Amino acid sequence: MIILQNLTYIHSNKDLLFDEIHLAVNNHDKIALIGNNGSGKSTLMKIIAGVIQPSGGFANTSSKPYYVPQIFGQYNEQTIAQALQIEDKLNALSEILKGNVTDLNFSILNDDWTIEERSYGALAHWGLQELELKQQMGTLSGGQKTKVFLAGIMIHQPDIILMDEPSNHLDIGGRALLYEFIQSCTATLLVISHDRKLLNMLDTVIELSTKGLSVYGGNYDFYKEQKQSERQALDHDLKSKEKELRKAKETEREAMERQQRADARGKKKQEKAGLPRISMNTFKNKAENSTARTKGVHSEKTGTLSQELSDLRKELPEADKIKFGFDNSALHKGKILCTAKEINHSYDQNLLWKEGLSFQITSGERLVVKGLNGRGKTTLIKIILGKIKPLIGTLQIAESKTIYVDQEYSIISNILSVYEQAQKFNTALLQEHEVKIRLNRFLFTKDDWDKPCGVLSGGEKMRLMLCCLTISSQVPDIILLDEPTNNLDIQNVEIMTAAINEYEGTLIVISHDEYFLEQIGVERVIELK
Repeated sequence: MIILQNLTYIHSNKDLLFDEIHLAVNNHDKIALIGNNGSGKSTLMKIIAGVIQPSGGFANTSSKPYYVPQIFGQYNEQTIAQALQIEDKLNALSEILKGNVTDLNFSILNDDWTIEERSYGALAHWGLQELELKQQMGTLSGGQKTKVFLAGIMIHQPDIILMDEPSNHLDIGGRALLYEFIQSCTATLLVISHDRKLLNMLDTVIELSTKGLSVYGGNYDFYKEQKQSERQALDHDLKSKEKELRKAKETEREAMERQQRADARGKKKQEKAGLPRISMNTFKNKAENSTARTKGVHSEKTGTLSQELSDLRKELPEADKIKFGFDNSALHKGKILCTAKEINHSYDQNLLWKEGLSFQITSGERLVVKGLNGRGKTTLIKIILGKIKPLIGTLQIAESKTIYVDQEYSIISNILSVYEQAQKFNTALLQEHEVKIRLNRFLFTKDDWDKPCGVLSGGEKMRLMLCCLTISSQVPDIILLDEPTNNLDIQNVEIMTAAINEYEGTLIVISHDEYFLEQIGVERVIELK
C-alpha cells in the first residue's frame, strides 16, 4: 500500500513543484501516473521510492518499493550486481561455499541460497543471458540497462514496484516481455509512461498537474474519454463566457451612449436658460462624474469577465492552442523517390541483414522501419538519406528535400537562441514580426525568444523543430523520424501526432510505439532481420 499525505516539494531555487498532495494506492492496484513534462511525476516517484525527501508531508509504503528509474547514468561505474543491490549476498554466498562459514556471511545471505541462480535466470528471461553480474553497467546500451532493472524485479520479488518510463529504450521483443509482465503482475504497480499501449493495461490513471492529482477510474482510453468530456464542458464554458463578455461590452456601449445623450440634452437646456458660467461648470463636472461612474461600473464587470475568460483559455490543452499551417510537398504523389535492390551493409566484416533488402519508396507514403535493437535501423535511414553507401546491392535516390529528425533533435542548435534558430530556417525571408508570430503559434512567447535552445526540453525542441518547418520556404518532401516519441510526454506526443497528420509528404519512421504508428496512419513496414 502507498499513502501520500500533505506531500509538498520545493526545488532548491525555491520554486514550488507540487503542494499538499494526497493519495492512497491499495495493494495489487495497477496505477498509471501521467502528466506534462515538468509537472513533477519523476520527483513524486523518487519520493515514494525513498530516493529523495519531500519538503513537507510524508509518503508511507507497506513495504520497501522496487524502483526502475528512467535515467541510468549514475550506475555506469557500478557492476550489474551493485546496481541491483545483490553484490553483498553474492559475495557472502561465495565465501560460504569456499568454507568461510561465519555468522556475518550467514546474516548477509539470510538463507537466500538461490540468489545467484535466480539472478542469472532473471537476466536470461529478459534476453541478457550473455551478461555477467560483475560486468559494468557503463558497457551496456540503454535497452540493456532497462532490462537489467526489470530483471531485478524477478530477483527481489517486491510487493510494490515503481517504474519510470520502462519502455523507453526497449525494442519490440523487450516491449512484448514488459507487456506480458504488466498483465500477469500481482504486485502493487505504479508506472510513469507515455506508451499508450502499456497505459491501457493499467486499471487506473492518475494525472499530476498544477491542480494536484486527479484520479480517473479506468485505463488510458477511459481517461481520454473523460478528458474529452471535460474538454467539451470547457468549450461550452468558453463560448458562454465569450457571449457574456460580448453582451457586457454591448451593454456598456449602450449605457455610455445614453449617458452622453442625456448629458447633451442637459447642457442644451442650461444654455437656453442662460445660466451663469459658474453654474454651467458645476453642471459639466456633475455630468463628467456621472459618465465616469457609469463607465467604472461597466468596466469593472467587463474586466472581471475578461479575466475569467483568460483563465478558462489557460486550461485549454497545449495541442489545441497550436496552429501548424504546413504547406504541401512540391512532389506529386506516387513519384519514385528510392529504389533498393539487394542492398546490405557491414560493420566488422559482418553483414547487417540476413538477406539483402529490396524495396521502393514513393512520394506520399507512410512507412515504418522495424527491427530489434542492433539490427541496423538507423544505418538503413542513413543509406536512404545518401549519407552512407550500401556495401553491396544497388540504390537509386531521386532528388528531394529531406529532413532527418533524430532522438536528440540535433537539427536544433543548442548555442542559438530560439529566435535565431527560427531565423536559420527563414529561407522565405519573412519579416521579423512574421517569424515571431509563427513562434507564438507554437507556444514560444516573448519570454522564450532569447532563450538558448540548449535549455529547452525534448518537447520544446520538438515544437521548435515543427515551427521551423513551417517557416521554411519549402516544406520537406521526406521527413525521417528516429524514435520520435522517446522522452516526450503524452501531450507533446499528441502535438507531434497532430502535426504529422497535417503533413502530406513522405514519412519514414523508426518506432516501437504501436499506438503512435496507428495514430499517424503508417501503411507499410520494412522489417529488418
